[in-house]
Amino acid sequence: MKVVIEFYRTRVADDAHAVIGRETVDAADLDAAIEIARLLARTLNMPQWPDAVAIADAEGATIYSSIIAAQADEGPTS
Repeated sequence: MKVVIEFYRTRVADDAHAVIGRETVDAADLDAAIEIARLLARTLNMPQWPDAVAIADAEGATIYSSIIAAQADEGPTS
């Protein structure tokens, strides 16, 4: 199935959403689409780390959405 995966940031003050990444992919089912979204969240070159992800079907209906845990800054230690 063809799905659109959107990554976005949210603003707490008014719950505004800004899309910072969007990919259209083919996935076998919803579980596969979620796995693809998890992979893209770590590897896609986006201007900011996303707060959340939404997956929509070919007709544009949202079939999954979730908050993404904050990225850990694992820099080198001295």
